Amino acid sequence: MGNIYFASDFHLGVPGHGQSLEREQRIVRWLDSIAPHADRVYLVGDLFDFWFEYRDVVPRGHVRLLGTLARMKDSGIDVQVFTGNHDMWMFGYFEKELGIPVHHDIIRFEVNGKKFLVGHGDGIGPGDKGYKFIKKVFTNKVAQKLFGALHPRIAFGMAQYWSGKSRNSHEDEGFLGEDKEWQVIYAKEVLQQEHVDYFVFGHRHIRLELPIGNSMFYNIGDWMTHHTYLEFDGETCHLKKYDQ
Repeated sequence: MGNIYFASDFHLGVPGHGQSLEREQRIVRWLDSIAPHADRVYLVGDLFDFWFEYRDVVPRGHVRLLGTLARMKDSGIDVQVFTGNHDMWMFGYFEKELGIPVHHDIIRFEVNGKKFLVGHGDGIGPGDKGYKFIKKVFTNKVAQKLFGALHPRIAFGMAQYWSGKSRNSHEDEGFLGEDKEWQVIYAKEVLQQEHVDYFVFGHRHIRLELPIGNSMFYNIGDWMTHHTYLEFDGETCHLKKYDQ
């Protein structure tokens, strides 16, 4: 079995076309570099700063990333994607066109006796009640249909406003401490009920490697600032930075 890789928070589309394209090219170089060693690749949410699938239309752009993911999947690498708070409106395009499963919630799996709990990490743990309410609205089927009925220019303008506010919120803060990080609090609550070796989250845009008892908690950073990813070599996890 090859290695398992995790990356999160590419936020393709911002702050402008030039910077987004440069970031996308870096991500593709990273994916190409790990492909010979990869058994699985998990992209843990917010690949795009905004994504909404109409029935017959998807946002333009990002063709280098999509093509690379399709090629990896076709070569036999198990590529899986998570929705984040910026790209939660995925309704089947990845599954139908790329053959890539999309997870809308946390998943658990076991490899070589090691138990993983993986998700984007938004809206978990205590607090953040305002966002949790907004997320319920955004994931409501009626609200999605109403939004989908808007002309794309109006819909995308609204979405860019929401995305900007979200990026300027707590996602970009530094580490707040174990007693204030909702993801860490959530992990500790889970460990009271079950054993997990590795917690893997994104969303917070911080590079964090934190022991919790006999478990390890990771926030795997982002690709706007950190260019970081997590690698599991079959025995242990390593949080790494891609510099090329």
